[in-house]
Amino acid sequence: MSPFEHRQGASRPLAVAETELNALLQALPSAQQYGFRLHSIRPGRCTLHVPYQPVLDRPGGIVAGYVFMAAADVAMWLALMTRLGRDDASVTADMTTAFLAAARREAFRCRATILKMGARLVYGVAECRALDDRLLTHHGITYIRPPDRAVA
Repeated sequence: MSPFEHRQGASRPLAVAETELNALLQALPSAQQYGFRLHSIRPGRCTLHVPYQPVLDRPGGIVAGYVFMAAADVAMWLALMTRLGRDDASVTADMTTAFLAAARREAFRCRATILKMGARLVYGVAECRALDDRLLTHHGITYIRPPDRAVA
């Protein structure tokens, strides 16, 4: 384990079981539509496998950009659950996306990593990579955590 991974909470226990995240993904209609599958999780990190589906292509056999953005958002949402549990009500506040290379009729993986967890905002990054490790997209994602409901 690198010093960076240690600082990012790699030694922390998961706040949610992998089986729970798998069940959540299977029950989520959009995840079913895209075919998202959980590849791996660690505290503050989640990697999804996204299979190739011709129905999600743009003309010319290029995977549509919204597929990468959806994968990044779902991967970050699940990464957040690894730290805060399944019942966390945080939502996406901002996402910036850089499309760096095209995926042509191919599956890819999307890994989201929490970089900073504050009291109200969580910032992380996600990268989508082809199975041969080519970087396809990079995303900066901010989630907003709900205020503590116990405080009036």
